Amino acid sequence: MSRVSPLLTIPVGVVVERSKAASRWSDVLWRPVAILAGVPEALPWTKLSDDGARARFYAGAGTIELYRSETGNYRDNLAADPPLLWVALQPADGDPPFHPPTVTADPAEGEAWTAMPGLVVDSVPMPPAIADAVASFVAEHHIERPFTKRKRDQADPEVLGRRLPGGRGKP
Repeated sequence: MSRVSPLLTIPVGVVVERSKAASRWSDVLWRPVAILAGVPEALPWTKLSDDGARARFYAGAGTIELYRSETGNYRDNLAADPPLLWVALQPADGDPPFHPPTVTADPAEGEAWTAMPGLVVDSVPMPPAIADAVASFVAEHHIERPFTKRKRDQADPEVLGRRLPGGRGKP
């Protein structure tokens, strides 16, 4: 099985927030809250802030992969106000609580992640530096493909008629 390589990769840092849950099924809630343009020197799962009710952590590095075939989705995302990035966190057994984060600028891929059981998926605003890089990629690689509506074949009424057993003629 071959996998198409991305034409551009953008390294990013992911910030997540842990807050107390108001639920009897879970003690805490985790959610992505920010993307950093570039990867900081901090170690993954470094605590950035804690006010008692909420704590923010640098969850680690992620990579946004851009593909030529998805430029239409990136363009539509950039037209939104604000453009978004989707972050998926896959739970891990033990400490740290999640595997390294996965990040995408493709809204269709982000939506597909929400159907995967166990993942924590949320969208966060796209930083301007990343939006500029995605916009440059779209400008360089997007090819407008006109929509062509397919026409259905006309039904042959003779094919739809009843036939005798054995496929011989009409009754």
